[in-house]
Amino acid sequence: MLGPSRTLDADAIQAFVLVADLASFTRAAEALGTSQAAVSLRLKRLEDRLGHRLVERTPRQVRLSARGEAFLPAARDLLLAQERAWQQVEPPARRRLVLGISDHVAGPELPVLIGRIAAQDPALVIEVRVARSQELIAAYDRGSFDAVIVRNEDGREDGRLLAREVFGWFAAPGFRHRTGEPLRLATLAEPCGVRETAARLLDAAGLPWTEVFVGGGVLAVAAAVSAGLGVAALARRVAPTGAVEVGAAFGLPALPPAEVVLHARAGEPRTEAVLRLVGATFRSAEPA
Repeated sequence: MLGPSRTLDADAIQAFVLVADLASFTRAAEALGTSQAAVSLRLKRLEDRLGHRLVERTPRQVRLSARGEAFLPAARDLLLAQERAWQQVEPPARRRLVLGISDHVAGPELPVLIGRIAAQDPALVIEVRVARSQELIAAYDRGSFDAVIVRNEDGREDGRLLAREVFGWFAAPGFRHRTGEPLRLATLAEPCGVRETAARLLDAAGLPWTEVFVGGGVLAVAAAVSAGLGVAALARRVAPTGAVEVGAAFGLPALPPAEVVLHARAGEPRTEAVLRLVGATFRSAEPA
């Protein structure tokens, strides 16, 4: 049997895993609902117990040490084993979290987000729907969602600010546009706030444009951009890999940034913890 000197604090291990996953003490504290100082104290306690530094801290970056990289898989296993032990004593009731994410902000962090939710709360059934912000906020108001991550298109103040999304005009590297010719656009079908803003700005600047592709989702629009069909107004986080920002080169008007907000209903403690993790994960993926 292991003596007291060989025991490890589960709270400290959880803090370490979140710091590793989110690459930030601030985001880890947000996910845990505590302070950055408390997270640092937990991590120091773990490092002191193990006798090794697990995380290298610099003013600009948080990264794992070689010992931290080696310890991370075991740390995850310890947390999972603890969760399984609790389930043997007190089997959790199956719960469902219905989360909506705007098409224009559902970027590459989505698979990571789903994986982290599942790891933190194995008893939770996760239902994720991707749609337009306008549709999601209307459905949230009707009670169809527990939480939604959307662009704040109507100036509401009841959401929690996650990020200020930067938009640009994206095209394939080989795309060509001649001055005076209508700009070939790939857009989402109406109604779409981003499409409306892009069209209004082009009209105000006196720049002719024509739709050459209308997609039912951002993934389809991104595919059209990658295929060289046209230019699309997209958030940086959802722009297709390899696409280039062509606004300055083509003399296009600057697109305004957008607030990305989380609307969530108050729930029981485990759901609240998941929603904190949702916010922290989304913030950690925000482009620099």
